[in-house]
Amino acid sequence: MARKTGSHSEITGPRIRDAALKLFARHGFAAVSMRQIAAEVGVQAGALYLYTPDKETLLLDLLRTHMDDLIADWVSADPGGAPVARLEAFVRFHIRFNLERADAVFLSYMELRNLGPENFAAIETLRRDYETRLETVLSEGAAAGIFALRDAKIAAYAIIAMLTGVNTWYREGGRLSRAAVGDLYWDMVRRSVAA
Repeated sequence: MARKTGSHSEITGPRIRDAALKLFARHGFAAVSMRQIAAEVGVQAGALYLYTPDKETLLLDLLRTHMDDLIADWVSADPGGAPVARLEAFVRFHIRFNLERADAVFLSYMELRNLGPENFAAIETLRRDYETRLETVLSEGAAAGIFALRDAKIAAYAIIAMLTGVNTWYREGGRLSRAAVGDLYWDMVRRSVAA
């Protein structure tokens, strides 16, 4: 199928991913057809297959991009050094990063089940990488006697779940600013691991 006049792959590809992200988050992966994605972008359904072989691969691309960006951005934001400073940086980073990407976070938790076993394993590997980065900070703090933890892995899971939960209730323009949310959550996390 010939590309429409004025169509550019460097523009259309990202528009397809953006439309799929929005539609999957709003209606659910199973309820969205490739035709709906194409209509949202303004291309014929067949044109989507120039950019992705199928809908699951499109979902995988969205989930992988989210996790790759999350890990890369944390690597850049991680201040290194003392565990307390690193834990605070992680708390604030995770909230800020996820609030800016609410649809991607929703997909990462709610639509992971729609991946086949191999694709699921690929995303799970990235998730474990990210979780292990927090677990390492917690383990180092516990070894130094700064944090009191029975199980750093479980503590990491609990902290990430609590921080990600902000996306379920936070509304821009509400009574709390993003900075205030960061302050409150840092205080809760700090108290939960304090020795």
